[in-house]
Amino acid sequence: MTAEPEEAGSSSAFQEFFRTETATGVVLVSCALAALLAANSPWASQYHHVWMTPVRVGIGDRVMSLTLHQWINEGLMAVFFLLVGLEIKREVLAGELASLRRAALPVAGALGGMLVPAVIYLATARGGLDARGWAIPMATDIAFALGTLSLVAPRAPTGLKIFLAALAIVDDMGAVLVIAVFYTHEIAWRAGSMAGIVLALLITLNVLRIRRLAPYLILGAVLWLLTFASGVHATIAGIVLAFVVPTRTRINAAQYSASVRRLLDLFDSTETGDLLVLTSKGQQEALFGMERLGDSVTAPLLRLEHALHGLSAFVIMPLFALSNAGVTLAGSSGRHLTLAVLLGLAVGKPLGIMAGAFVAVRMRVAALPADVSWTMVHGCAWLGGIGFTMSLFIATLAFDGTGLLDSAKIGIVAGSALSGVVGMVLLRDRRVPGSER
Repeated sequence: MTAEPEEAGSSSAFQEFFRTETATGVVLVSCALAALLAANSPWASQYHHVWMTPVRVGIGDRVMSLTLHQWINEGLMAVFFLLVGLEIKREVLAGELASLRRAALPVAGALGGMLVPAVIYLATARGGLDARGWAIPMATDIAFALGTLSLVAPRAPTGLKIFLAALAIVDDMGAVLVIAVFYTHEIAWRAGSMAGIVLALLITLNVLRIRRLAPYLILGAVLWLLTFASGVHATIAGIVLAFVVPTRTRINAAQYSASVRRLLDLFDSTETGDLLVLTSKGQQEALFGMERLGDSVTAPLLRLEHALHGLSAFVIMPLFALSNAGVTLAGSSGRHLTLAVLLGLAVGKPLGIMAGAFVAVRMRVAALPADVSWTMVHGCAWLGGIGFTMSLFIATLAFDGTGLLDSAKIGIVAGSALSGVVGMVLLRDRRVPGSER
């Protein structure tokens, strides 16, 4: 079947995103290794004690006290989920998931990559409490996966990178739904109702075409507090907030281009001869005008996404890795659980992704991207088995406070490592550009 040509001009923004995720992957590997070493060293008790330190936030009698670990998992990860939601919204509205034809391949691969691991997990686990972790191997860590692809095949076709990124984003959608539906327990309806009112206010802001981000972020913080109080996992507030952040711009691209050209003419015509903007009031006015125009043509969603990328990549996710990847490797129980997670990630993910993608292409609802072979897709399917961040997060929701959490974490680390190694071997094949090193 003939491949779809890649759209011109679509790669520049993606390449910036890809570079950020690649750097994040390197940082995450370092933090995960540091956490593992600390948890299995003579200083293990000090390592665990640090994350149990209580941190109080508030004014006067209204104080919220959580451990440092809880602030990271409940608070900072809500910001991470806000970024995930913004990325999902952008991809659905104007990215790789906006076209049914382009979205079909990663969506089919992601669906297979969520269903098959869950089935393998449930078939391997012993049931009972173990069964609560069925969603752990469903997730793909986009930073680790794209980082590994970049390291082993930096000149791989853009279509392959986009396929892997879109697949991971669809995985994130599935993980968010699973968390909201299956990992929410008893709900405090009063707080939940108040959260609904705040959501209605956020929607009203969007309908009224309010483009300033400050009102959304202030109400978003209130929404987080009420969601936390309701018993629904507070990170869901981040996703909800993302879907009400506006995408409208004050002016369109044609208006922006015409206005900028007029300001550039003003900039050139008011040159004083010394090439110093400081001495030309006209040039200063032109520059400030172009700055205002840039704000008018940039969607609030893009501004917020751009602002959060660095914070998420180099602060939130590393802190999450440092506080959650520290698992004691010796003496943990729950070997069936560890094996279930490992097989789900290292067998279920690649098998499910390949099966979903193959069926979609065979049924002619999708096509392989330009210059992408099934060998490359196979390698990416194994990279999809790197679950890490989202898998650790779901494992914490499923087993926090039980003796099974460490067993689940061992399975995640082992399964993700095995998937990554196999994916690297496959993608170093000579048919993958940039992999012969």
